[in-house]
Parts: sequence; structure tokens; C-alpha cells
Amino acid sequence: MTGPVCPIPLKHSQKIVMGHGSGGKMMHDLISRTFLPPLDNPVLRAGNDAGVVQPNPCSRLAISTDCHVVSPLFFPGGDIGRLAVCGTVNDVAMMGATPQFLTAGFILEEGLDVTIIERVVESMKAAAEEAGVEIVAGDTKVVQKGLADGLYITTAGVGTVIPGVEIHGGGARPGDVVIVSGFIGDHGIAVLGARGELGFESNVQSDVAPLNHVIAAILNTSDQVRVLRDPTRGGLASTLNEIARQSRVGISLQEMAIPVRPAVAAACEMLGFDPLYIANEGKFVAIAGCEDGEKILTAIRNLPLGEGAAIIGEVTDEPAGRVLMKTAIGGSRVVDVLAGEMLPRIC
Repeated sequence: MTGPVCPIPLKHSQKIVMGHGSGGKMMHDLISRTFLPPLDNPVLRAGNDAGVVQPNPCSRLAISTDCHVVSPLFFPGGDIGRLAVCGTVNDVAMMGATPQFLTAGFILEEGLDVTIIERVVESMKAAAEEAGVEIVAGDTKVVQKGLADGLYITTAGVGTVIPGVEIHGGGARPGDVVIVSGFIGDHGIAVLGARGELGFESNVQSDVAPLNHVIAAILNTSDQVRVLRDPTRGGLASTLNEIARQSRVGISLQEMAIPVRPAVAAACEMLGFDPLYIANEGKFVAIAGCEDGEKILTAIRNLPLGEGAAIIGEVTDEPAGRVLMKTAIGGSRVVDVLAGEMLPRIC
């Protein structure tokens, strides 16, 4: 007589499931298995938020593209239009570049109210002005009713890398400090609340915002910034795992130092979520030399988007490619990459 057998986890390698859009392990497996081999080149292989190319000896460009399918289209603190602009601006800025130009493509569903499009475009205009970028090209397509959930937006962005700046996911060194620019998890909980899925009232607002001006401020403050990354899908935990793998280092976090708003912590506790895996759209992680850690932290806190900024850990030699966290009760646990899909359609 045989006992209970633990089934082998499904790899979902033949059909796309929602977890392939999570920003976690399933998405990375899909990219490395399906997209990267036929398209492989050194820029893509670097695995950064934007590709850095050098069209001539005198300049480098950071180029990024993104798709936005958030549901609902409008949520506390933002909407799909603001999200589209800020998301691409931030990806370009994370390479130490000054974002300059965006393009935008719109997939419109038959039957969509034109006033919704007008609201979204006005929001994009405001976000672009806030970031100091221009939307210089675009495209529009319409699909049959029921095939686009109202509205999808794709954006691409380009910016000039600041001369002398070398920022990428493989730049972390043992002894560096890990800084997060503010409270984590706001965006994911705000979108979940807008869907009516919290089961209680919440006043959490999405943090969606362009971060390029904050990035410029810290790069003017210190030349010791080595890695910048915005922890969107997959949250802070998945982002730090990406950096640890790219840099072949360990990362040690202090649980009590990680900034989480009480309302976000309460929502996560009630729903069984971990704030480390909740999406953000207006925060970034900076890894920098320890001698400049406090100076960088002060520069972030002095700006309106820097509320709650904190040093949350350090880079270590071992275990390479892993993230560990010292818990509030004095223990230690592994902080792994997000395995599946915690909150679908979040950005």
C-alpha cells in the first residue's frame, strides 16, 4: 500500500497562464526559454530595466518599452494613462539616463466611451509634463467588443545616459547598502481596493509617479550609486533576487527597517499577502557604496517622493544569488522570487 504522493508542480511550459505576467519566476523562465534565445544579443542579455546602446562614440541611449493592462482603468492615485507614462519614464531613469521622448500605442475595444479615452490622454499629458518628457509618436488600433477589456496602452521611451554613469543590475558589491525610496506595496493594494476585493474600506493611494527627478538628485549627490531598479511586478522581493543573481552576490535585509504603511500591512495580513511581493509604481531600490549611504538617503528624503525612504540592508559575499532577511524575532529566512501570480492585471 502506498502512502500519499506529492505531485510534481506543473511547469506550464506549453500554455500561457496568468503567472507568466507576474514579474516573478514564471515570467523570467518564459523570457529565458522563449524570447531570449531567438532574439539574443548583449543588450537584451544584460537583463536590465532598459537597454543601453551606443549609436556613436559620444553618447549612449537607454531604450525601454512596456505594455499596460491594469484593471480597473482608474484607481485611487492614478489610472492607466499615468501608469503608462511613469512606468516607461522610470525604466529609462533606472539606467542613470535622462528620459526625453516617449511613444504610445492604444488598443481600443469597440464600444469604449470616448470620454474615457479623453480622461486617459489628459492624464498622460499631465504625467509627461511632470516628468519633463514629450510623447512624440503613437498608434491606435480598435478590436472587437470583448477582446481588449476597454483599453490597453503600450509605451516606449528613450533617454540619454548621463556621461560617466555606469548603472546596471550586475553592479552590486559586497559591503554596499540597500536603500528603498519609500513605503512599499501601495500600488498593489490601491488597485485591489479599486476592484472591491479587499472586503473592507481602505484609503491607500497608488504611489504611481515619475522618479527621474529623484534619480537625478541622488546621482548629483553621489558617484557611488551602482544599481537602480523599480520594484514593480513581483515587488521588492523579486527585484532584489534579480539583482543578487545578476551581481552574483548575497543580499541581507532587516525586516524591521522595511517601510510599510499600517494600512498596507493590515490589508496584507487580512488577505494572506506578503508586502515584499506587492507591486509598486513610484518607488525604487538603490544599491550604493556604504560610505555614501546616509548622504543618498538624505537626498531622497528631502524630496516629496522620498517619504519613508530607508536603508533596509546590505550586500554580502554569500550566499551568492540569494536574499536573506533577519526577522523581527531575531531569526533569518530566505526571501525568494515570486513563484506565481499574486495580483493579476496590476500594471
